[in-house]
Amino acid sequence: MIVCSNCKHTNMTGAMFCAECGAQLIGRDSLTTQTIATDGLGRGTKRITGELDQAVEGVDAWANLHLLDTGQVLPLSSRNEFTMGRVSEGQPIMPDIDLSPYQAYAAGVSRLHAVIKRIAGQVIFMDLGSANGTYINGKRLASNVEQGLNHGDVIALGKLRIQVLINTQ
Repeated sequence: MIVCSNCKHTNMTGAMFCAECGAQLIGRDSLTTQTIATDGLGRGTKRITGELDQAVEGVDAWANLHLLDTGQVLPLSSRNEFTMGRVSEGQPIMPDIDLSPYQAYAAGVSRLHAVIKRIAGQVIFMDLGSANGTYINGKRLASNVEQGLNHGDVIALGKLRIQVLINTQ
């Protein structure tokens, strides 16, 4: 366990940022890079632009986020909750899913825009008080109010459209 020097919160071993306050836990000089094995990942996860009507295979993914503008598919696995947003230089709190590579800033995605989580087999989505709003199938969500998602729902973080593909198996 790693104790945050800023807020004294106990974090999991290996965490780089405090889960409570977002402070960096490890000095930059002690960070090292590693090669991640990709042999178990499926080939061809990039899709052509347009909506998909079936789930995309991901390694133990409970849901996949299909970015409609680029066709990229981001699998959600290993954890039950993910924050979504974009990285901003100098900001200590970082989203779990960084949408910066997908033109998030131009699309109006906030730094901490929304959260997606799985609770008892149901997928829940919530806007975190974003500046440009969050929409599910064209309907604007109220901030900090949880909303259930169904397979194939299209969410929009600002103007960034993402189709949610839920693994029902």
